[in-house]
Amino acid sequence: MSSLRVPIETDHLILRPFERADCDAVTRYHTLPSVQRYVERPTRYAEDVAAVVGTMRRQTELHRPGDTLSLAMIQKGDRALVGQVCLKWSDATAGQGEVRFAIHPTHSGKGYLTEALTAMFDIAFNHFRVHRLFVRCDGRSHHSIKLMRKLGMRLEAHYREHALFQGEWDEELHFAMLDREWRYDAKVVDMPVRERVVA
Repeated sequence: MSSLRVPIETDHLILRPFERADCDAVTRYHTLPSVQRYVERPTRYAEDVAAVVGTMRRQTELHRPGDTLSLAMIQKGDRALVGQVCLKWSDATAGQGEVRFAIHPTHSGKGYLTEALTAMFDIAFNHFRVHRLFVRCDGRSHHSIKLMRKLGMRLEAHYREHALFQGEWDEELHFAMLDREWRYDAKVVDMPVRERVVA
């Protein structure tokens, strides 16, 4: 797959690779119980978050199946890190990709995830030429369900009580979209070279 020029700018965000200095900002949302059930691996303590940020700092390219591109969501105004969005190349033969995301709850409902996911979908379909993109979300996360439908994704599976999380059964939904179904209409542009941030 061809290299991607980053950072990427949307109306209100800058999507850039993670940096070592991001640990404190990531800790502020990764360690919250409301976010814990959605992250890929437990991050209850600062050292757990440091390990995750270290991994995400290396996730800057998609070269082979299994690779992940992880980008920090930065507010344009105060340059605060508010969340993350990731694209995983899950299957080369079938052209499959998975998008994952997390956001600090205090920044939820402001349209940031819509912008970040729209940009990531465009990257997946138009830059990396992914054929099918899917997103997993908790069946009780009504905001995520509404967002997936807003983006035009189709509910393809509902896994009922498929896993235990802190003593509670988890409900997992799988949403998907094909490349020919994507309608890109957000303003996403490469940042000028002089504004690029080096990790």
